[in-house]
Amino acid sequence: MIKAIAIDDEPMALKVIENFCKRVDFIQLEKTFDKPEEALKHLQKFPVDLLFLDIDMPGITGLELYKAIEQNTMVIFITAHSKYALDGFNLSAVDFVLKPFTYDRFETAVNKAKEYYNFQNRKDNTNLKYIYVRVDYSLMKIALDDILYIESLGDYINIYFKAQKRITIRITMKAMADKLPTKDFMRVHRSFIVPMKEIVNVRNKVIYIAEKEIPIGRSYEKEVAKHFKT
Repeated sequence: MIKAIAIDDEPMALKVIENFCKRVDFIQLEKTFDKPEEALKHLQKFPVDLLFLDIDMPGITGLELYKAIEQNTMVIFITAHSKYALDGFNLSAVDFVLKPFTYDRFETAVNKAKEYYNFQNRKDNTNLKYIYVRVDYSLMKIALDDILYIESLGDYINIYFKAQKRITIRITMKAMADKLPTKDFMRVHRSFIVPMKEIVNVRNKVIYIAEKEIPIGRSYEKEVAKHFKT
């Protein structure tokens, strides 16, 4: 069960969240607050797993409140102002929901929270099947089996998929490599990470995956040789 509280200076918005939470069997909405300062005091004593958090509130904004929380807490920002979307993304929000919203949109957001909660609390790390990355202000679930290769673009990376598509996300290669199981993925160049099972051939310091030729970096040659006996 995911423990949650809702914080919004509009009582009607809190009522909507409360009613919607009653329709979800994995969310336990413990309290609601229309004064963010009171919510912050409560969280310091009684941490929760998830916040439903308005942004534009008097006294302290939802963004300021979330930054002030010491514990690792998921957040779904719920606001009438799309201008705050980038700020919500930078604070690693699970989702960003614009008012007014339907139950279907609410359900989509809490299902993301549920999957991310299960992912964070998994007990077995050896059989990881998917990871989460942040795309368009919210979390995106990526199946590891769908990844063809990963390419660095400075502070961004491109993730290429078998279905002839790609996504661009802001993350370093080191941070991306840390997300991936080392038994299945290998960094072969400062600009490339590859899934071992997708490699077709390794020849003359070049890895072949589908139609792509990926160079093996000098500092990665020994590690690649251990796995592929080049």
